[in-house]
Amino acid sequence: MERVNFEPFGERLAPEGDARPQSRASKYLLWAGTGVFWSLVGAIVLARAAFFEPGVFDGFSRVAALAKSLIF
Repeated sequence: MERVNFEPFGERLAPEGDARPQSRASKYLLWAGTGVFWSLVGAIVLARAAFFEPGVFDGFSRVAALAKSLIF
């Protein structure tokens, strides 16, 4: 008897023989998209590290204290 595979949401998975190989353009596009994504992640992290201002959240603590005094 053939075993039927299901994904976590209940969709039936296609048998392994039905999978079509990816084209070369698809592989390059996936590789380029992944590279762009991780480049942006790195740029954002470096920009946050370079331009981080330690006192930037002081204003928020004052607003939070004001809100707390109004509520309680």
